[in-house]
Amino acid sequence: MRLHSFLVCLQALLFANVAHAAFGLTESGNSLIADTNAGLVFTVDKTNGDVTSMKFNGIEVQDQGGKKSHIGSGLGASCSWVRTGNANNYIKITCNAGTLTQYYVARYNDPAIHMATYISAEPDIGELRFIARLRRAAVPNGYTASNIEGGTAIEGSDVYYVNGQTRSKFYSSRQFIDDQIHGVTGSGVGVWMIIPDTGYESSSGGPFMRDINNQGGTQQELYYYKNSGHTQTESNRMGLHGPYALFFTSGSQPSTDINTVFWDGLGITGFVSQTGRGRVTGTASGVPSSYSNLQVIGLSNSAAQYWTRAASNGRFTSPYMKPGTYTMTLYKAELAVASQSVSVTAGGTLTSNIASKEDTQSAIWQIGEFDGTPRGFLNADKIETMHPSDSRMRSWGPVTFTVGNSIDSFPLAAFKAIGAVTIKFNLSSSQIGARTLEIGTTLAFAGGRPQVKVNNWSGPNPAAPSQPNSRGITRGTWRGNNIRYTVNIPSGTLVAGSNTLVINVLSGSSGDNFLSPNFVFDALRLY
Repeated sequence: MRLHSFLVCLQALLFANVAHAAFGLTESGNSLIADTNAGLVFTVDKTNGDVTSMKFNGIEVQDQGGKKSHIGSGLGASCSWVRTGNANNYIKITCNAGTLTQYYVARYNDPAIHMATYISAEPDIGELRFIARLRRAAVPNGYTASNIEGGTAIEGSDVYYVNGQTRSKFYSSRQFIDDQIHGVTGSGVGVWMIIPDTGYESSSGGPFMRDINNQGGTQQELYYYKNSGHTQTESNRMGLHGPYALFFTSGSQPSTDINTVFWDGLGITGFVSQTGRGRVTGTASGVPSSYSNLQVIGLSNSAAQYWTRAASNGRFTSPYMKPGTYTMTLYKAELAVASQSVSVTAGGTLTSNIASKEDTQSAIWQIGEFDGTPRGFLNADKIETMHPSDSRMRSWGPVTFTVGNSIDSFPLAAFKAIGAVTIKFNLSSSQIGARTLEIGTTLAFAGGRPQVKVNNWSGPNPAAPSQPNSRGITRGTWRGNNIRYTVNIPSGTLVAGSNTLVINVLSGSSGDNFLSPNFVFDALRLY
């Protein structure tokens, strides 16, 4: 009986060894070679933390000609590894570079490089990003709008002219709230960057921040940007960024619902398990019914940020959050219409309802909707994926707009070098007198802000706005700080009949064409 038991145990042990035979890590010189037993074998250079090889089902995906895949522009890190976790089914590679630690994890039977990045200070290059520098021949299919191969630079070193169209790595971006996965593909292989629901918690910029995902050149570059100077509206956050994963398939897009629970047992600096987190639930109210499917709840403090979309009935539940006190904000599309403080405790679920406090006015006329976006305006349907100079854009003017016409002829932005935006409108005798004009803006460049002239009266010169010090509209984004300018028009200015409003771009700076001082319109109204 004892012999039989011994043989059964030996058979089970042998089966386990065979089943796990391919899974493991081999050292060869400075190379740490991890085999996932799922078709993916990847190599990390233990002297600098670069990923130097990624083979999926025998296809080498990592570019071998130039720079390799890494955080920033390379760490110069020292790396070590350990096989750990339940049944030793995890290989953790830890690369230390002073104030930055990069983790690579191979999981048994999982075709992915799982990653997390811990920082206690911002890297010297001034931004935090992971770049997978892939072999273009293996994965030629990226984003058309960011394929710059064969192009000529027309703005800085990041906007190009290719075959009659403008292209830029910035045109691959999507807002964080909608960007849980992006990838590139080829024959028999797809490489996908997956950022789970808490993957952005230590990033910066909020739910509507967007940053580079892809650039196709001699290499096929796939990015995960955690923070940068690209129209970022808040300070950088320290701590653990991620987890996130570089996931490999035969080409099809995988689910974003990846397992991150296993990270809890790996001894990762800064990792907070789900049991150590809490949630916020509640109902949002007061947002117009036309925006019932565009209600967003944001929660943030100096250490973390989270967001979720509310259901059409206003109900919401946050992701699992680190304990702390947060500012909870209700957005009508991208316009903050209410905020309040909430406190999250480990293991707890807080109920906190939130109601819009938006100031609504009965307007004589209004152009667009105050929702933190220029959607609906001239060229707004194109600006996220092409440069303002692109031939596919409609003419920027100077524009003269008549109130009552379709708003798709009203420009999404005003540029100092292009000229003023003129608005024509009629008033009845009961609509004249002292009135208020409001101009909402979502972003500005080089201190651009609106200065108005109404008939023969010139309005005040507003102070320079607080906006990111970065190109924005030429890089495919309107997201900065929402600022509303209020102009008190004195009695005797407006007349019964025809009136003319001229909006100039005020700034002490100058520039050519679309790099001249500018601002993006949200909406305008007279009341």
